[in-house]
Amino acid sequence: MTPAIVTRPSYKWWVFSTIAIGTFISVADHGAVNVALPRIETHFQTTLSTVQWVVVGYALTISILLLPMGRLGDMISRKRIYVAGMGIFVVASGLAASAGSMEMLIGAKVFQGVGSAMIQGTGMAMIISVFPDNERGKALGAHLSMVSAGLIAGTAVGGLLVSSFGWRSIFLFNIVFGLIAMSSSMAILDSRRLAAETPHGIRPRFDWLGAVLSGSFMLLFLLVISNGHRAGWTSAPILAGAVGAMTALALFIWWELRTDSPMLELRLFKRKLVALGVAASWIAFLANSATIFLMAFYLQKVLGYSPREAGLIVIPGAVCLAIAGLVSGRLSDRVGWRMFNVAGLTISAVALFALSRYLTVASPLTLIVPLLMLNSAGGGMFNTPNNNSILSAVERTRYGVVSALTQVTRNSANITSIALATTIVVATMGSMGFEASLDAVDAEGGGAVAEAFLTGLKRVYLVFGSLLIVGIVISYLKGDRAKEPSDQPLETVAAEPGGRPA
Repeated sequence: MTPAIVTRPSYKWWVFSTIAIGTFISVADHGAVNVALPRIETHFQTTLSTVQWVVVGYALTISILLLPMGRLGDMISRKRIYVAGMGIFVVASGLAASAGSMEMLIGAKVFQGVGSAMIQGTGMAMIISVFPDNERGKALGAHLSMVSAGLIAGTAVGGLLVSSFGWRSIFLFNIVFGLIAMSSSMAILDSRRLAAETPHGIRPRFDWLGAVLSGSFMLLFLLVISNGHRAGWTSAPILAGAVGAMTALALFIWWELRTDSPMLELRLFKRKLVALGVAASWIAFLANSATIFLMAFYLQKVLGYSPREAGLIVIPGAVCLAIAGLVSGRLSDRVGWRMFNVAGLTISAVALFALSRYLTVASPLTLIVPLLMLNSAGGGMFNTPNNNSILSAVERTRYGVVSALTQVTRNSANITSIALATTIVVATMGSMGFEASLDAVDAEGGGAVAEAFLTGLKRVYLVFGSLLIVGIVISYLKGDRAKEPSDQPLETVAAEPGGRPA
Protein backbone atom coordinates (compact mmCIF):
# COMPACT_ATOMS: atom_id res chain seq x y z
CA MET A 1 0.00 0.00 0.00
CA THR A 2 1.54 3.26 -1.13
CA PRO A 3 1.86 6.18 1.33
CA ALA A 4 -0.56 8.24 -0.79
CA ILE A 5 -3.35 5.69 -0.34
CA VAL A 6 -2.59 5.26 3.37
CA THR A 7 -3.25 8.96 3.96
CA ARG A 8 -6.49 9.09 1.97
CA PRO A 9 -9.86 9.24 3.84
CA SER A 10 -10.93 6.03 2.08
CA TYR A 11 -8.06 4.09 3.68
CA LYS A 12 -10.22 3.38 6.74
CA TRP A 13 -12.52 1.28 4.55
CA TRP A 14 -9.56 -0.56 3.04
CA VAL A 15 -8.52 -1.49 6.59
CA PHE A 16 -12.07 -2.44 7.55
CA SER A 17 -12.49 -4.66 4.47
CA THR A 18 -9.23 -6.43 5.18
CA ILE A 19 -10.00 -7.08 8.84
CA ALA A 20 -13.58 -8.04 7.91
CA ILE A 21 -12.28 -11.03 5.92
CA GLY A 22 -10.39 -12.33 8.95
CA THR A 23 -13.32 -11.65 11.28
CA PHE A 24 -15.72 -13.41 8.94
CA ILE A 25 -13.65 -16.57 8.56
CA SER A 26 -12.83 -16.90 12.28
CA VAL A 27 -16.51 -16.56 13.25
CA ALA A 28 -17.75 -18.79 10.42
CA ASP A 29 -15.28 -21.49 11.51
CA HIS A 30 -16.91 -21.65 14.94
CA GLY A 31 -20.39 -22.20 13.50
CA ALA A 32 -19.19 -24.70 10.91
CA VAL A 33 -17.34 -26.80 13.49
CA ASN A 34 -20.46 -26.93 15.68
CA VAL A 35 -22.40 -28.31 12.71
CA ALA A 36 -19.65 -30.87 12.04
CA LEU A 37 -19.38 -32.24 15.59
CA PRO A 38 -21.83 -35.16 15.10
CA ARG A 39 -19.90 -36.31 11.99
CA ILE A 40 -16.59 -35.97 13.83
CA GLU A 41 -17.99 -38.01 16.73
CA THR A 42 -19.04 -40.79 14.35
CA HIS A 43 -15.78 -40.71 12.36
CA PHE A 44 -13.55 -41.17 15.41
CA GLN A 45 -16.08 -43.41 17.21
CA THR A 46 -15.84 -41.33 20.35
CA THR A 47 -18.30 -39.80 22.84
CA LEU A 48 -20.09 -36.45 22.83
CA SER A 49 -18.26 -35.35 26.00
CA THR A 50 -14.93 -35.99 24.23
CA VAL A 51 -15.77 -34.39 20.89
CA GLN A 52 -17.01 -31.25 22.66
CA TRP A 53 -13.40 -30.52 23.58
CA VAL A 54 -12.86 -29.57 19.94
CA VAL A 55 -14.97 -26.49 20.70
CA VAL A 56 -14.16 -26.10 24.40
CA GLY A 57 -10.37 -26.24 23.91
CA TYR A 58 -10.60 -23.63 21.15
CA ALA A 59 -12.79 -21.31 23.25
CA LEU A 60 -10.61 -21.66 26.35
CA THR A 61 -7.45 -20.83 24.42
CA ILE A 62 -8.99 -17.69 22.95
CA SER A 63 -10.30 -16.53 26.33
CA ILE A 64 -6.94 -17.06 28.03
CA LEU A 65 -4.87 -15.26 25.38
CA LEU A 66 -7.12 -12.36 24.32
CA LEU A 67 -5.86 -9.85 26.88
CA PRO A 68 -2.15 -10.67 26.44
CA MET A 69 -2.46 -10.50 22.65
CA GLY A 70 -4.33 -7.21 22.79
CA ARG A 71 -1.67 -5.75 25.04
CA LEU A 72 1.15 -7.16 22.92
CA GLY A 73 -0.39 -5.57 19.82
CA ASP A 74 -0.54 -2.20 21.60
CA MET A 75 3.13 -2.50 22.54
CA ILE A 76 4.86 -3.79 19.42
CA SER A 77 2.77 -3.97 16.25
CA ARG A 78 -0.93 -4.70 15.82
CA LYS A 79 -0.35 -5.64 12.18
CA ARG A 80 2.47 -8.03 13.06
CA ILE A 81 0.39 -9.83 15.70
CA TYR A 82 -2.64 -9.96 13.40
CA VAL A 83 -0.77 -11.35 10.37
CA ALA A 84 1.07 -13.89 12.54
CA GLY A 85 -2.26 -14.93 14.05
CA MET A 86 -3.76 -15.43 10.62
CA GLY A 87 -0.75 -17.54 9.64
CA ILE A 88 -1.23 -19.74 12.72
CA PHE A 89 -4.95 -20.02 11.94
CA VAL A 90 -4.16 -21.29 8.41
CA VAL A 91 -1.49 -23.77 9.55
CA ALA A 92 -3.73 -25.08 12.34
CA SER A 93 -6.60 -25.51 9.86
CA GLY A 94 -4.30 -27.68 7.73
CA LEU A 95 -3.37 -29.76 10.78
CA ALA A 96 -7.05 -30.15 11.69
CA ALA A 97 -7.97 -31.21 8.15
CA SER A 98 -5.31 -33.95 8.22
CA ALA A 99 -5.87 -35.04 11.84
CA GLY A 100 -5.75 -38.82 12.21
CA SER A 101 -7.02 -38.99 15.77
CA MET A 102 -9.30 -37.16 18.15
CA GLU A 103 -6.29 -36.00 20.17
CA MET A 104 -4.63 -34.50 17.08
CA LEU A 105 -7.83 -32.67 16.13
CA ILE A 106 -8.26 -31.19 19.60
CA GLY A 107 -4.59 -30.16 19.63
CA ALA A 108 -4.98 -28.50 16.22
CA LYS A 109 -8.03 -26.57 17.41
CA VAL A 110 -6.16 -25.40 20.53
CA PHE A 111 -3.33 -24.21 18.27
CA GLN A 112 -5.91 -22.52 16.05
CA GLY A 113 -7.27 -20.79 19.15
CA VAL A 114 -3.86 -19.13 19.60
CA GLY A 115 -4.18 -17.65 16.12
CA SER A 116 -7.78 -16.58 16.69
CA ALA A 117 -6.82 -14.81 19.91
CA MET A 118 -4.16 -12.86 18.01
CA ILE A 119 -6.71 -11.97 15.30
CA GLN A 120 -9.50 -10.96 17.70
CA GLY A 121 -7.15 -9.20 20.11
CA THR A 122 -5.93 -6.76 17.44
CA GLY A 123 -8.50 -6.66 14.62
CA MET A 124 -11.10 -4.39 16.19
CA ALA A 125 -8.40 -2.11 17.60
CA MET A 126 -6.97 -1.56 14.11
CA ILE A 127 -10.41 -0.78 12.68
CA ILE A 128 -11.34 1.86 15.26
CA SER A 129 -7.83 3.35 15.22
CA VAL A 130 -8.28 4.52 11.60
CA PHE A 131 -11.79 5.89 12.09
CA PRO A 132 -12.22 9.34 13.67
CA ASP A 133 -13.81 9.48 17.11
CA ASN A 134 -17.13 10.73 15.70
CA GLU A 135 -17.36 7.59 13.51
CA ARG A 136 -16.34 5.01 16.10
CA GLY A 137 -19.90 3.69 16.46
CA LYS A 138 -20.15 3.32 12.68
CA ALA A 139 -16.97 1.23 12.68
CA LEU A 140 -18.12 -0.94 15.58
CA GLY A 141 -21.52 -1.47 13.96
CA ALA A 142 -19.95 -2.48 10.66
CA HIS A 143 -17.67 -4.90 12.51
CA LEU A 144 -20.68 -6.44 14.30
CA SER A 145 -22.39 -6.90 10.92
CA MET A 146 -19.45 -9.01 9.77
CA VAL A 147 -19.65 -11.09 12.95
CA SER A 148 -23.33 -11.73 12.23
CA ALA A 149 -22.57 -12.59 8.60
CA GLY A 150 -19.99 -15.10 9.83
CA LEU A 151 -22.53 -16.67 12.18
CA ILE A 152 -25.01 -17.09 9.34
CA ALA A 153 -22.48 -18.39 6.83
CA GLY A 154 -20.83 -20.72 9.34
CA THR A 155 -24.06 -22.58 9.96
CA ALA A 156 -25.33 -22.57 6.36
CA VAL A 157 -22.07 -23.14 4.46
CA GLY A 158 -20.75 -25.49 7.14
CA GLY A 159 -23.83 -27.69 6.85
CA LEU A 160 -23.51 -27.75 3.06
CA LEU A 161 -19.79 -28.62 3.13
CA VAL A 162 -20.16 -31.32 5.77
CA SER A 163 -23.12 -32.89 3.96
CA SER A 164 -21.41 -32.83 0.55
CA PHE A 165 -17.70 -33.33 1.23
CA GLY A 166 -17.30 -34.44 4.85
CA TRP A 167 -16.15 -32.67 8.00
CA ARG A 168 -12.53 -32.13 6.83
CA SER A 169 -13.76 -29.80 4.09
CA ILE A 170 -14.59 -27.00 6.56
CA PHE A 171 -10.91 -26.74 7.51
CA LEU A 172 -9.84 -26.72 3.86
CA PHE A 173 -12.34 -23.87 3.38
CA ASN A 174 -10.55 -22.05 6.23
CA ILE A 175 -7.19 -22.43 4.48
CA VAL A 176 -8.38 -20.83 1.24
CA PHE A 177 -10.02 -17.80 2.85
CA GLY A 178 -7.33 -17.57 5.52
CA LEU A 179 -4.65 -17.19 2.85
CA ILE A 180 -6.72 -14.48 1.17
CA ALA A 181 -7.07 -12.65 4.48
CA MET A 182 -3.37 -13.03 5.25
CA SER A 183 -2.15 -11.78 1.87
CA SER A 184 -4.53 -8.81 1.84
CA SER A 185 -3.47 -7.88 5.37
CA MET A 186 0.20 -7.90 4.43
CA ALA A 187 -0.50 -5.72 1.38
CA ILE A 188 -2.98 -3.21 2.83
CA LEU A 189 -2.34 -2.77 6.55
CA ASP A 190 0.21 -0.08 7.35
CA SER A 191 2.12 -0.74 10.57
CA ARG A 192 2.87 2.91 11.31
CA ARG A 193 -0.69 4.12 10.72
CA LEU A 194 -2.17 1.33 12.85
CA ALA A 195 0.37 1.42 15.66
CA ALA A 196 -0.53 2.49 19.20
CA GLU A 197 1.82 5.37 19.93
CA THR A 198 3.63 5.06 23.22
CA PRO A 199 3.28 8.25 25.31
CA HIS A 200 6.48 10.33 25.54
CA GLY A 201 8.39 7.72 23.52
CA ILE A 202 8.51 5.29 26.46
CA ARG A 203 8.46 1.61 25.44
CA PRO A 204 6.64 -0.35 28.16
CA ARG A 205 7.63 -3.87 29.17
CA PHE A 206 5.32 -6.79 28.57
CA ASP A 207 3.69 -7.92 31.81
CA TRP A 208 4.50 -11.63 31.80
CA LEU A 209 3.35 -12.27 35.35
CA GLY A 210 0.10 -10.44 34.70
CA ALA A 211 -0.43 -12.56 31.58
CA VAL A 212 0.16 -15.79 33.53
CA LEU A 213 -2.13 -14.76 36.39
CA SER A 214 -4.94 -13.55 34.12
CA GLY A 215 -4.66 -16.69 31.99
CA SER A 216 -4.70 -18.91 35.09
CA PHE A 217 -7.80 -17.17 36.38
CA MET A 218 -9.65 -17.46 33.05
CA LEU A 219 -8.69 -21.13 32.64
CA LEU A 220 -9.76 -22.17 36.15
CA PHE A 221 -12.88 -20.01 36.14
CA LEU A 222 -14.13 -21.32 32.80
CA LEU A 223 -13.33 -24.94 33.67
CA VAL A 224 -15.26 -24.62 36.93
CA ILE A 225 -18.21 -22.95 35.24
CA SER A 226 -18.28 -25.44 32.37
CA ASN A 227 -18.08 -28.58 34.52
CA GLY A 228 -19.85 -27.58 37.73
CA HIS A 229 -23.24 -28.98 36.75
CA ARG A 230 -21.67 -32.32 35.74
CA ALA A 231 -19.26 -32.87 38.61
CA GLY A 232 -21.44 -31.19 41.26
CA TRP A 233 -20.95 -27.64 42.48
CA THR A 234 -19.85 -28.85 45.92
CA SER A 235 -17.48 -31.56 44.66
CA ALA A 236 -13.81 -31.37 45.65
CA PRO A 237 -12.43 -30.65 42.14
CA ILE A 238 -14.92 -27.83 41.55
CA LEU A 239 -14.31 -26.24 44.95
CA ALA A 240 -10.54 -26.53 44.48
CA GLY A 241 -10.81 -24.95 41.05
CA ALA A 242 -12.94 -22.12 42.44
CA VAL A 243 -10.42 -21.42 45.19
CA GLY A 244 -7.59 -21.48 42.65
CA ALA A 245 -9.46 -19.09 40.34
CA MET A 246 -10.16 -16.60 43.12
CA THR A 247 -6.54 -16.81 44.29
CA ALA A 248 -5.25 -16.11 40.77
CA LEU A 249 -7.67 -13.17 40.42
CA ALA A 250 -6.61 -11.68 43.75
CA LEU A 251 -2.93 -11.99 42.83
CA PHE A 252 -3.61 -10.50 39.40
CA ILE A 253 -5.31 -7.44 40.91
CA TRP A 254 -2.56 -7.05 43.51
CA TRP A 255 0.17 -7.25 40.88
CA GLU A 256 -1.49 -5.02 38.28
CA LEU A 257 -1.92 -2.23 40.83
CA ARG A 258 1.78 -2.32 41.68
CA THR A 259 3.70 -2.99 38.48
CA ASP A 260 4.96 -0.05 36.42
CA SER A 261 3.82 -1.60 33.14
CA PRO A 262 0.55 -3.48 33.76
CA MET A 263 -1.05 -5.62 31.12
CA LEU A 264 -4.49 -4.20 32.01
CA GLU A 265 -4.54 -0.81 33.72
CA LEU A 266 -7.13 -1.53 36.41
CA ARG A 267 -7.42 2.16 37.27
CA LEU A 268 -9.39 2.48 34.05
CA PHE A 269 -12.27 1.01 36.03
CA LYS A 270 -12.40 4.20 38.07
CA ARG A 271 -13.93 5.71 34.95
CA LYS A 272 -17.69 5.21 35.14
CA LEU A 273 -18.16 4.50 31.45
CA VAL A 274 -15.60 1.69 31.58
CA ALA A 275 -16.71 0.08 34.84
CA LEU A 276 -20.46 0.25 34.25
CA GLY A 277 -20.12 -0.44 30.52
CA VAL A 278 -18.21 -3.69 31.15
CA ALA A 279 -20.66 -4.69 33.90
CA ALA A 280 -23.69 -4.09 31.68
CA SER A 281 -22.02 -5.95 28.81
CA TRP A 282 -21.32 -9.00 30.96
CA ILE A 283 -24.92 -9.10 32.19
CA ALA A 284 -26.28 -8.67 28.64
CA PHE A 285 -24.22 -11.54 27.24
CA LEU A 286 -24.94 -13.66 30.31
CA ALA A 287 -28.67 -13.22 29.77
CA ASN A 288 -28.74 -13.65 26.00
CA SER A 289 -26.07 -16.21 25.12
CA ALA A 290 -27.89 -19.30 26.38
CA THR A 291 -31.02 -18.24 24.52
CA ILE A 292 -29.77 -19.60 21.20
CA PHE A 293 -28.01 -22.59 22.79
CA LEU A 294 -31.16 -23.83 24.55
CA MET A 295 -33.44 -22.77 21.70
CA ALA A 296 -31.47 -24.98 19.28
CA PHE A 297 -31.84 -27.85 21.75
CA TYR A 298 -35.57 -27.14 22.14
CA LEU A 299 -36.14 -26.97 18.39
CA GLN A 300 -34.44 -30.31 17.78
CA LYS A 301 -35.25 -32.37 20.88
CA VAL A 302 -38.76 -31.12 21.63
CA LEU A 303 -40.19 -29.86 18.32
CA GLY A 304 -38.34 -32.40 16.17
CA TYR A 305 -36.56 -30.15 13.67
CA SER A 306 -33.34 -31.32 12.05
CA PRO A 307 -30.03 -29.59 12.87
CA ARG A 308 -30.07 -27.91 9.45
CA GLU A 309 -33.62 -26.66 9.95
CA ALA A 310 -32.79 -25.42 13.45
CA GLY A 311 -29.84 -23.49 12.02
CA LEU A 312 -32.03 -21.86 9.39
CA ILE A 313 -34.62 -20.89 11.99
CA VAL A 314 -32.12 -18.74 13.93
CA ILE A 315 -30.79 -16.94 10.83
CA PRO A 316 -33.44 -14.16 10.88
CA GLY A 317 -32.29 -13.30 14.40
CA ALA A 318 -28.67 -13.00 13.24
CA VAL A 319 -29.81 -10.66 10.46
CA CYS A 320 -31.65 -8.49 13.00
CA LEU A 321 -28.52 -8.44 15.19
CA ALA A 322 -26.44 -7.14 12.28
CA ILE A 323 -28.93 -4.49 11.18
CA ALA A 324 -29.65 -3.21 14.70
CA GLY A 325 -25.94 -3.07 15.54
CA LEU A 326 -25.09 -1.19 12.36
CA VAL A 327 -27.90 1.38 12.71
CA SER A 328 -27.52 1.97 16.46
CA GLY A 329 -23.75 2.27 16.11
CA ARG A 330 -24.07 5.03 13.52
CA LEU A 331 -26.71 6.89 15.52
CA SER A 332 -24.78 6.60 18.80
CA ASP A 333 -22.02 8.68 17.20
CA ARG A 334 -24.52 11.53 16.93
CA VAL A 335 -26.97 11.27 19.81
CA GLY A 336 -25.11 9.25 22.45
CA TRP A 337 -25.48 5.70 23.68
CA ARG A 338 -27.73 5.64 26.78
CA MET A 339 -31.03 5.54 24.88
CA PHE A 340 -29.83 2.60 22.76
CA ASN A 341 -28.37 0.72 25.74
CA VAL A 342 -31.56 1.05 27.79
CA ALA A 343 -33.91 0.42 24.85
CA GLY A 344 -31.90 -2.55 23.58
CA LEU A 345 -31.85 -4.37 26.92
CA THR A 346 -35.54 -3.56 27.44
CA ILE A 347 -36.43 -5.13 24.08
CA SER A 348 -34.37 -8.22 24.87
CA ALA A 349 -35.98 -8.52 28.31
CA VAL A 350 -39.48 -8.33 26.80
CA ALA A 351 -38.56 -11.13 24.36
CA LEU A 352 -37.21 -13.34 27.16
CA PHE A 353 -40.24 -12.76 29.38
CA ALA A 354 -42.50 -13.65 26.44
CA LEU A 355 -40.54 -16.85 25.82
CA SER A 356 -40.79 -17.74 29.51
CA ARG A 357 -44.58 -17.40 29.36
CA TYR A 358 -45.75 -18.61 25.96
CA LEU A 359 -43.47 -21.48 24.94
CA THR A 360 -45.14 -24.91 24.80
CA VAL A 361 -44.20 -28.40 23.59
CA ALA A 362 -45.88 -27.50 20.29
CA SER A 363 -45.09 -23.80 19.78
CA PRO A 364 -45.39 -22.64 16.16
CA LEU A 365 -42.53 -20.93 14.35
CA THR A 366 -44.77 -17.89 13.97
CA LEU A 367 -44.25 -17.37 17.71
CA ILE A 368 -40.63 -18.51 18.05
CA VAL A 369 -38.99 -16.72 15.11
CA PRO A 370 -40.39 -13.21 15.86
CA LEU A 371 -39.35 -13.47 19.52
CA LEU A 372 -35.84 -14.59 18.58
CA MET A 373 -35.64 -11.70 16.12
CA LEU A 374 -36.80 -9.28 18.83
CA ASN A 375 -34.23 -10.61 21.30
CA SER A 376 -31.40 -10.37 18.76
CA ALA A 377 -32.43 -6.88 17.66
CA GLY A 378 -32.27 -5.74 21.28
CA GLY A 379 -28.83 -7.29 21.65
CA GLY A 380 -27.52 -5.51 18.57
CA MET A 381 -29.05 -2.21 19.68
CA PHE A 382 -27.25 -2.54 23.03
CA ASN A 383 -23.88 -4.01 22.11
CA THR A 384 -22.43 -1.58 19.56
CA PRO A 385 -23.30 1.67 21.42
CA ASN A 386 -22.12 0.12 24.71
CA ASN A 387 -18.72 -0.77 23.24
CA ASN A 388 -18.62 2.73 21.78
CA SER A 389 -19.15 4.18 25.26
CA ILE A 390 -16.36 2.05 26.78
CA LEU A 391 -13.83 2.96 24.10
CA SER A 392 -14.77 6.64 24.30
CA ALA A 393 -13.41 6.67 27.85
CA VAL A 394 -9.93 5.30 27.10
CA GLU A 395 -6.88 6.56 25.26
CA ARG A 396 -6.16 5.37 21.73
CA THR A 397 -2.91 3.89 23.03
CA ARG A 398 -5.03 1.34 24.94
CA TYR A 399 -7.53 0.41 22.23
CA GLY A 400 -5.99 -3.03 21.76
CA VAL A 401 -6.15 -4.26 25.33
CA VAL A 402 -9.53 -2.61 26.00
CA SER A 403 -11.13 -4.00 22.83
CA ALA A 404 -9.71 -7.39 23.88
CA LEU A 405 -11.29 -6.84 27.31
CA THR A 406 -14.71 -6.38 25.70
CA GLN A 407 -14.28 -9.70 23.91
CA VAL A 408 -13.08 -11.46 27.07
CA THR A 409 -16.21 -10.10 28.74
CA ARG A 410 -18.32 -11.60 25.95
CA ASN A 411 -16.56 -14.99 25.93
CA SER A 412 -16.64 -15.48 29.70
CA ALA A 413 -20.29 -14.42 29.89
CA ASN A 414 -21.19 -16.78 27.04
CA ILE A 415 -19.69 -19.79 28.78
CA THR A 416 -21.16 -18.78 32.15
CA SER A 417 -24.55 -18.31 30.54
CA ILE A 418 -24.64 -21.80 29.04
CA ALA A 419 -23.43 -23.37 32.30
CA LEU A 420 -25.97 -21.49 34.43
CA ALA A 421 -28.83 -22.22 32.03
CA THR A 422 -27.94 -25.91 31.87
CA THR A 423 -27.79 -26.09 35.67
CA ILE A 424 -31.25 -24.54 36.01
CA VAL A 425 -32.77 -26.87 33.41
CA VAL A 426 -31.28 -30.12 34.73
CA ALA A 427 -32.03 -29.16 38.35
CA THR A 428 -35.65 -28.55 37.38
CA MET A 429 -35.83 -31.90 35.58
CA GLY A 430 -34.31 -33.63 38.60
CA SER A 431 -36.80 -32.02 40.98
CA MET A 432 -39.65 -33.35 38.79
CA GLY A 433 -38.39 -36.93 39.04
CA PHE A 434 -36.44 -37.24 35.79
CA GLU A 435 -32.76 -37.77 35.08
CA ALA A 436 -30.90 -34.51 35.71
CA SER A 437 -29.35 -34.39 32.25
CA LEU A 438 -30.17 -32.82 28.90
CA ASP A 439 -29.57 -36.24 27.34
CA ALA A 440 -32.67 -37.49 29.16
CA VAL A 441 -34.86 -35.56 26.74
CA ASP A 442 -34.03 -38.26 24.20
CA ALA A 443 -34.73 -41.05 26.67
CA GLU A 444 -38.02 -42.86 27.10
CA GLY A 445 -40.64 -40.80 28.85
CA GLY A 446 -42.04 -38.91 25.87
CA GLY A 447 -44.06 -35.84 26.59
CA ALA A 448 -43.43 -35.91 30.34
CA VAL A 449 -39.68 -35.48 29.85
CA ALA A 450 -40.28 -32.75 27.29
CA GLU A 451 -42.59 -30.94 29.69
CA ALA A 452 -39.96 -31.12 32.45
CA PHE A 453 -37.32 -29.73 30.10
CA LEU A 454 -39.70 -26.98 28.98
CA THR A 455 -40.41 -26.01 32.59
CA GLY A 456 -36.70 -25.59 33.20
CA LEU A 457 -36.28 -23.71 29.93
CA LYS A 458 -39.00 -21.22 30.83
CA ARG A 459 -37.39 -20.69 34.24
CA VAL A 460 -34.10 -19.88 32.51
CA TYR A 461 -35.74 -17.23 30.35
CA LEU A 462 -37.51 -15.77 33.38
CA VAL A 463 -34.27 -15.56 35.39
CA PHE A 464 -32.29 -14.10 32.50
CA GLY A 465 -35.01 -11.59 31.67
CA SER A 466 -34.88 -10.45 35.30
CA LEU A 467 -31.08 -10.11 35.06
CA LEU A 468 -31.53 -7.76 32.11
CA ILE A 469 -33.49 -5.41 34.37
CA VAL A 470 -30.29 -5.03 36.41
CA GLY A 471 -28.44 -4.31 33.17
CA ILE A 472 -31.01 -1.67 32.26
CA VAL A 473 -30.46 0.12 35.56
CA ILE A 474 -26.67 -0.01 35.16
CA SER A 475 -26.92 1.32 31.59
CA TYR A 476 -29.07 4.22 32.74
CA LEU A 477 -26.69 5.08 35.59
CA LYS A 478 -23.71 4.88 33.23
CA GLY A 479 -24.86 8.11 31.64
CA ASP A 480 -24.35 9.39 28.13
CA ARG A 481 -21.72 10.99 25.95
CA ALA A 482 -18.75 12.43 27.81
CA LYS A 483 -15.73 14.44 26.77
CA GLU A 484 -13.27 12.40 24.72
CA PRO A 485 -10.13 11.45 26.71
CA SER A 486 -6.74 12.83 25.93
CA ASP A 487 -3.96 10.57 24.73
CA GLN A 488 -1.94 11.30 27.83
CA PRO A 489 -0.90 8.34 29.97
CA LEU A 490 -2.99 7.69 33.04
CA GLU A 491 -0.18 8.89 35.26
CA THR A 492 -0.54 12.44 33.90
CA VAL A 493 -4.33 12.56 33.80
CA ALA A 494 -4.82 12.34 37.54
CA ALA A 495 -2.81 11.15 40.49
CA GLU A 496 -3.46 10.03 43.96
CA PRO A 497 -1.42 11.40 46.88
CA GLY A 498 2.07 10.03 46.70
CA GLY A 499 2.25 10.17 42.95
CA ARG A 500 0.28 7.02 42.16
CA PRO A 501 -1.99 7.30 39.12
CA ALA A 502 -5.69 7.75 39.74
